[in-house]
Amino acid sequence: MVEHCNDNERRQIALKGVFTALVVLIIFTFLGRLVFSFFGITVSGFKIAGGILFFRTGIQMLESRVPRTRSTPKEETEAETKEDMAYTPIGIPLIAGPGAISSVMIFSSETDHWEYKLVLLGVISLVMGLTYIIFRMADNLTQRFGTIGLRITQRIMGLILMVIAVEFVIDGMGGVVMEWLKLA
Repeated sequence: MVEHCNDNERRQIALKGVFTALVVLIIFTFLGRLVFSFFGITVSGFKIAGGILFFRTGIQMLESRVPRTRSTPKEETEAETKEDMAYTPIGIPLIAGPGAISSVMIFSSETDHWEYKLVLLGVISLVMGLTYIIFRMADNLTQRFGTIGLRITQRIMGLILMVIAVEFVIDGMGGVVMEWLKLA
């Protein structure tokens, strides 16, 4: 997406994209429980859906398939300017996509303790900082690892993501079963 940009433009796009994702994830950290209650969604149901989504992404990574485009043709046309590209598709949905938003909503809805939310905000900030560093080092990493090294890393991470996805589904199913037992 940014191969036609100079280094300064790439830095600006990475910074704006990461900042956009950070803001979106912080918003969902605090509004996750409200979204659940507004739509009548249970955390267990969301864990199952998030697990399925993660599993699908993990399979794509494991098979080294390029995922289908995550933005519509209209969005791509509107994002032709470098400024817009940073917000969408890079900030949303590439960085703060359904998987990241699902994770943040699930983790934030599991407790009301503000200390936990502060830790979650710290983790989100750390991950966004690392994302920015990785974006900035992308050319160096590609040269250092090579195409084969990157594919191997992608497949390993895909497998790990699939295991996390299964854990999400198992945990979600456990919650559903517990709710059913309470009703019986």
